[in-house]
Order: sequence, then C-alpha cells, then structure tokens
Amino acid sequence: MTHTAEEVIAYKRARFSTRLPVARRYTLSHFWIREQEPGVWRVGFTKFAARMLGEMVEYEFSVPAGVRVEIGQPIGWVEGFKAVSDVYSVVEGEFLGANPGLAQDITWVDSDPYQKGWFYQVRGVPDGNAVDVHGYMAALDATIDKMLASRYYKGDANA
Repeated sequence: MTHTAEEVIAYKRARFSTRLPVARRYTLSHFWIREQEPGVWRVGFTKFAARMLGEMVEYEFSVPAGVRVEIGQPIGWVEGFKAVSDVYSVVEGEFLGANPGLAQDITWVDSDPYQKGWFYQVRGVPDGNAVDVHGYMAALDATIDKMLASRYYKGDANA
C-alpha cells in the first residue's frame, strides 16, 4: 500500500497534542481501527495510549494467526517504560497477526503510531462502540480533564 497523505485534525489539551487521522475509528480504550481492504482491519495504539505506556520495550501475542478472536478478548501484552498492559482485540474475526515491521523497530509504535507503528490485523467486524475522530476527541477531553483533576485536587476546602 502506498503512503498517501490523509486528512488529520490537530488536537491539543493541557500538555498533550497529536494529529488524529480522520479516516479511522477509535475505541475508548485508545486503539484506532482502519479498514485496509474489505473486511481486513488494521489496529494500532493511539498517540495517547503510546504516551501513557511510555517508550515501547517489547510485546507478545498469545494467539497465533488464523485463530478466531472476540471483541474484548485478551490477545497479548505490551510493555513500555511506564507500564505493562494487556492487549485486547477490538475486532471480532480471524486474527491475522502482528505488524512484522515491529520485530525490527518497536519504536514505530511511539514515533509513527498511525502508519508504520500499527499493531495487529484481524479479518472480521470491528467494535461497534468505536467512535469517529470527533467522538474520540471528546473522550480524550474527558480523560485528560479527569487526570488533571485528580492530579491537582488536594481535597482542600479552602482552595
């Protein structure tokens, strides 16, 4: 597939900024989903998810290619400098495997999350609860506001 420019929306809230591709669906668990060909969905971490994990260290999928996966099913894990996290399927269908390029350069997940840094592919049907870019920006606003409130609120009634 050739690398063509795609429409993006600049997003900034507090100290976080990114450019979100418009032609994708987003889950509230901070994955993006894009149809590569009819019924084949490429999945990756959003820039927000990559930032929360920290620089990527390693990952592993617990299901082999060709196995049927369900939405919400744990399919592996990822380790960053800041956190270790389970990876869940956000598409129901046949797991097609991990991005082979990540075996050579896992930092693509951080440096190019919406292109080279995609994580896995599934042939099937994506999560029906995934939202468009505007829905995801609203979810990011709420998430970041909640993080800021918990960081700055000290419980002082005189504040």
